[in-house]
Amino acid sequence: MITDNFKKNFGDINFFGKQLRIALRNCGMINPEDIYDYIYNACGYEALAKALSDMKPSEIVEEIKKSGLRGRGGAGFPTGLKWEFTAKEQNFEKYVVCNADEGDPGAFMDRSVIEGDPHSVIEGMLIGGYAVGASKGIIYIRAEYPLAVERLYKAFAAARKEGFLGENILGSKFNFDIEIRLGAGAFVCGEETALINSIEGKRGMPRPRPPFPAANGVFGKPTLVNNVETWANIAAIIIEGYQWFSNIGTEKSKGTKVFALAGKIKNTGLVEVPMGTTLREIVYGIGGGIPNGKKFKSVQTGGPSGGCLTEKFLDTKIDYESLAAAGSIMGSGGMIIIDEDSCMVNLAKYFIEFTQSESCGKCVPCREGTKRMLEILERITSGEGREGDIEKLERLGNVIKQASLCGLGQSAPNPVLSTIKNFRNEYEEHIKLKKCRANACEKLVNYYVTDKCVGCGACKRVCPAGAIEGSLKAKHKVDLARCIKCGRCYKTCKFGAVKKDSGILEIMQ
Repeated sequence: MITDNFKKNFGDINFFGKQLRIALRNCGMINPEDIYDYIYNACGYEALAKALSDMKPSEIVEEIKKSGLRGRGGAGFPTGLKWEFTAKEQNFEKYVVCNADEGDPGAFMDRSVIEGDPHSVIEGMLIGGYAVGASKGIIYIRAEYPLAVERLYKAFAAARKEGFLGENILGSKFNFDIEIRLGAGAFVCGEETALINSIEGKRGMPRPRPPFPAANGVFGKPTLVNNVETWANIAAIIIEGYQWFSNIGTEKSKGTKVFALAGKIKNTGLVEVPMGTTLREIVYGIGGGIPNGKKFKSVQTGGPSGGCLTEKFLDTKIDYESLAAAGSIMGSGGMIIIDEDSCMVNLAKYFIEFTQSESCGKCVPCREGTKRMLEILERITSGEGREGDIEKLERLGNVIKQASLCGLGQSAPNPVLSTIKNFRNEYEEHIKLKKCRANACEKLVNYYVTDKCVGCGACKRVCPAGAIEGSLKAKHKVDLARCIKCGRCYKTCKFGAVKKDSGILEIMQ
């Protein structure tokens, strides 16, 4: 089995033993800069040889369709169908594109696959090119991934030297080569029509569909676009067969999914698990739970456009349908764990600030709507929230979801809407009581000195506003009118005498 090598070497480690690695099967197992290591120790280019010698293009498309593989970039569209649409287009010139524009903050799934196993991506694209009748491949990758880019160039050179790229590949008369297009790091270029515009040298902005890229893609030619993780699955499916792959996962979501596990969790890193694994198994079984004895509060799946799910959703299975039903999305694989010290309103503000800044500005609902949502959230977290703000956020969010042009706008309100749904009481506390229970919203926090104060004067010396009063060896006091809430006194006090709290009824001085 193509996945056994990783299991044999790392299966006894709890973090890895509970995973099933298909896309990541060779990462850490082979030298990514040595094509012979890939060939001899990872069944490298065996799937390509099988495809070219034993299978017709239509049979490969059928194999991918039967496997049930769905695009791992976020939308979850059936990969085999996308291949079929492109294959049916009658055009002597077609393109195959690898979307490596990984834009989620904190996500590094695609980068790790390319850095650790570039040939599996190249091999997948070769098979895809043969299946749909394309002879040109493009990997669109952000320029801030220099190691990944360097390893791709080295892999191209080695593959050309061994006859896996170029003309008459393996004596089959199949011609295919790949080039790299560097992106500037715009989040919206993860959307395939924006990505295609960027490849063509235009501004990275989405366009209405149809026509879809399968019919009208790069330079107006039929184009097959899949992301890195999708391509990394292809060779394994061809070698092991569609039955093997389709037996992994749930009824509608087959195979595995890679997640970048981050946030307030003991074991962070890349996690690849079969579809159908529960969130609880990832958080506690693989991630090891919440550090420092803190309580689990929420898990956000789907990156900056995903939803925040509470503890009651921990037994939700990870697949496209179950996550959507719970109010979140699969996305490209970001998974952030949030503990009790985090403010959900502040977190929602962070994500909407990100998507607002990454909006390309083409459509009004996304450009103006996310801006207005951010303004409301800034007001709320500054202690200036008003009655009716929650309802305004809900109304704006739903309009943006329905009226935006592309996936960025359609999913941008998700963090706000899901936190309102699951943590509405925190929004109400911010607005009505001017209270942030996590003390994360700076402008709502007040600092005060308790009886633990020994009068050492350390807090007084570091205060840039001169807001702390008190004599040596006597209890000090914070002048709230002068305090700029920088928190230096809190961080400096070695005796734990400086405390912080929020809420109009809870200021203790």
